Amino acid sequence: MAPQREWFEKDYYRILGVSDTATTKEIKSAYRKLSRQYHPDANAGDTAAEERFKEISAAYDVIGDEERRKEYDEVRRLGPMAAGMGGMGNAGGSGSFRFENLGDMLGGLFGRSRGGAPGGAYSSRGTGPHRGQDLEAELHLDFEDAVQGLTTTLHLTSEATCSTCHGSGAKPGTSPRTCGQCGGRGVLDDNQGFFSFSTPCPVCGGRGYTIDDPCPTCSGSGIEHRPREVKVRIPAGVQDGQRIRLRGRGGPGRNGGPPGDLYVTCLINPHNLFGRRGNDLTLTVPVTFPELALGTELTVPTLEGAKVRLRVPPGTRSGRTFRVKGRGVQSKKETGDLLVTVEVAVPQKLSAAERKAVEALAAASDGTSPRAHLGV
Repeated sequence: MAPQREWFEKDYYRILGVSDTATTKEIKSAYRKLSRQYHPDANAGDTAAEERFKEISAAYDVIGDEERRKEYDEVRRLGPMAAGMGGMGNAGGSGSFRFENLGDMLGGLFGRSRGGAPGGAYSSRGTGPHRGQDLEAELHLDFEDAVQGLTTTLHLTSEATCSTCHGSGAKPGTSPRTCGQCGGRGVLDDNQGFFSFSTPCPVCGGRGYTIDDPCPTCSGSGIEHRPREVKVRIPAGVQDGQRIRLRGRGGPGRNGGPPGDLYVTCLINPHNLFGRRGNDLTLTVPVTFPELALGTELTVPTLEGAKVRLRVPPGTRSGRTFRVKGRGVQSKKETGDLLVTVEVAVPQKLSAAERKAVEALAAASDGTSPRAHLGV
């Protein structure tokens, strides 16, 4: 709820019948009692009761909320000065205050801004610096490049500082001129009794200056849309979908404001052998049933090209995963491992000799079913 002029005029504590030091519980109790008394359902056709109910509800909407109550109390505290009552005025002795709106005034009182760019570059006045826009871009990477890191060039087409006027907006050899209407302030004051509101200058559009001879390239904006190249350093171990922030490489700022940032989203192409789980690399190795039953030693590849030996003990089940330490992705925080999963490769076609051997194995088994624990 935005601050209203009636905050200066109405005593919400008096309306609810509580003191300005009342607790939240006391305020709620008073509101419930009065709302039951003046509720329209209990006073059908009573216009006075209906208006009283609205007044009670409006009061509770403000002082029944802790944050709004703080703002209301501060506005009430400044009320006598703002209204010039009792001969009290501002430091200049005019008995009035100038602000662009109540939201601006309260934002200053409570340490808030009306929004804008990070870092406080935003100014509510037209002549203030404005931070440039943040830009988004995508970068497709090979699997190995994402693991090892690289420096590459990103090609963008975006807003940039005009290469002809270097951001001034004026034709080369000329300069912007201070606006004669607002004197370079970018705003005009509108005095209304005890209050003075500011509005953007209609002549300069709030910039505080005018351009007699606009730059032919950017038409006076100081900004042009053109291709540009940005060097990007991709750290080792970047994840698929990870965003990298490049400070100051986004859109250009206005009126001396800083440029925005560029956010690069990394999209990683899959590898034909390796997968990835965090900083661990994954690899599936097909094996035969005899190799798992009798045990064996496997030679497995690594992403960097070297090969490692892996011992598979007798009786290993299909789907078991072995961990090879330190053969995964190396990042700033840690180095992952290589996770090798062995899976039985079942032949789709058997030769006569193979079929005879498998049948002999089946006949030699003790008849114990591996599915006995299922109870079927």
